[in-house]
Amino acid sequence: MEKLRIMSVFGTRPEAIKMCPLVQELANREGIESLCCVTAQHRQMLDSVLEVFQVKPDWDLDIMTPRQTLSTITSKCLTGMDEAIDALKPDMILVHGDTSTTFAGALSAFYHQVSVGHVEAGLRTYDKYSPFPEEMNRKLVSAIADLYFCPTANNRANLEREGITKGLFVTGNTVIDALKTTVRPDYRFSTEELNQLPYGEKKIVLVTCHRRG
Repeated sequence: MEKLRIMSVFGTRPEAIKMCPLVQELANREGIESLCCVTAQHRQMLDSVLEVFQVKPDWDLDIMTPRQTLSTITSKCLTGMDEAIDALKPDMILVHGDTSTTFAGALSAFYHQVSVGHVEAGLRTYDKYSPFPEEMNRKLVSAIADLYFCPTANNRANLEREGITKGLFVTGNTVIDALKTTVRPDYRFSTEELNQLPYGEKKIVLVTCHRRG
């Protein structure tokens, strides 16, 4: 019996954090061959996450250039994905969230008549310019996808209101899987001040910021 070839496509650090645990889990399933294609929309930030999860891409488009635009990202993803899909021959392509890589990956899969699974599906603000371009990327991918993996029941309800009623699954957010995969009791921060905080005595919240662009 041939294995089902599932190719995960991502290109930014946030996507990598949420998709690497899925790449690893698929690799552990007997009936699945887990493939990984990265666009490297964010090169250095992507590579640091791949190293943490010890994920080695099967295909790397390496599209990042100085002063890249939405148009260059999308067009390079599309043309690069042609070769990746022809070479790796996936039965299904998984994309995540709402980046330009996500939209281009889904569109390329459609052009090749390969089924699409959308991880983190159903997020909506109903304002196509906020966030920009993410909101329209979400909606365009929803029009293409065959399976929808929604973090919450509300996300599923958003899709149902849009007339999407088949292939819907409420799965939770894969960032939780990323935490369970990487958090270690003996972890030490590189900044010593963070190691000295009174974690057992007070509630400590560490916040990271997402750079848009």
